[in-house]
Amino acid sequence: MLDDPCPPVQQVRKLEGQPLTAAAAETAPGYGARLATTPFGIPSLPRWCVWVEPAAAEEADRWEQRWLNAVDAALADWMPLLPITRVSDPNRAHIRVERRRPPLRQLAGGWRASNGRAVLQLLEVRRQEIWRLEPGVTVLVSPELRAQTLQATALHELGHAFGLWGHSNDPLDALAPVQGASPVLMPSAGDRRTLEWLRDQPTRFGQPLQPAPAGGR
Repeated sequence: MLDDPCPPVQQVRKLEGQPLTAAAAETAPGYGARLATTPFGIPSLPRWCVWVEPAAAEEADRWEQRWLNAVDAALADWMPLLPITRVSDPNRAHIRVERRRPPLRQLAGGWRASNGRAVLQLLEVRRQEIWRLEPGVTVLVSPELRAQTLQATALHELGHAFGLWGHSNDPLDALAPVQGASPVLMPSAGDRRTLEWLRDQPTRFGQPLQPAPAGGR
């Protein structure tokens, strides 16, 4: 019998402080030098377990189905590039994709709305009696978008969730903050090079903690 790739959380502790603290590298392929990292290394895992918010009722309405189709398409575009397992229980997930508009963000020039947002937390998590350091990510994708914009937004925010915490200056990349005339609907060659480099970097995420943390909740 194969091990469960996405065991449920038994206990969790949130680590305080700013999750992203410094540039990941001075030079790197793609836009790797523009990415941020954490004190524990790049927040990347060997395998990602992803939960997508289902429809509110047993049968999705027209708008829910459009949102689900866009998120499914974005996930399908990332799946050839890294191991991803879809889960139906959010307690088994590292990444939770939610169908709601991100709250306004206060910037120097005022308040800014956005189509999507990825929020990172650093966690000590116990699964199958073993404590590990994990990134926990909530991805918000607004349902109030056109179909292609929905998919491009989901693709972009999932890229952050998979460890690409930064932006490309090439509008043809999925992780560009401002894209060209057409929405980017699949990872570019630059996205792929950057992700491949990122997943080769040393990190403490996903490794058993020694000694195991006391307490928890």
